Amino acid sequence: MLDVPKRIDEKVKERAVRLVLDHRQEYPSLSAATSAVAKQLNVGQESVRRWVRQAEVDSGERVGVTSKESAEVKRLKAENRQLREDVAILKAATTFFAGELDPRNR
Repeated sequence: MLDVPKRIDEKVKERAVRLVLDHRQEYPSLSAATSAVAKQLNVGQESVRRWVRQAEVDSGERVGVTSKESAEVKRLKAENRQLREDVAILKAATTFFAGELDPRNR
C-alpha cells in the first residue's frame, strides 16, 4: 500500500521557518536547528530544511527560483498544455470540415 504524503498546514510551515530563523544562532548548525524544530512540531527534518531554504530564496538571501516564479511557470505550463489540446482539436475539425466541403466527396 502506498503512503500518500500528508498536506502540512501553511501556518505550521510558517511557524517552523520562523522558529528556525529566530533560533538558528542557538544551534551549532542549520541541520541541528531544523532537527530540533522538526521534532518539536512533529514534521520531517528534510521538510523543515526545504521550507527554510525556500524562505531564504523568497526573501532574496539565497539564489534560486522563488515560490512566485515557480507558481508562474506551473501556470504557464498548464496554459500551454491546454492551448496545444485546443490546437489539436481545431486541426481535426478543420480537416473534417474541409473534407465535407470538398465537391469531389459528393
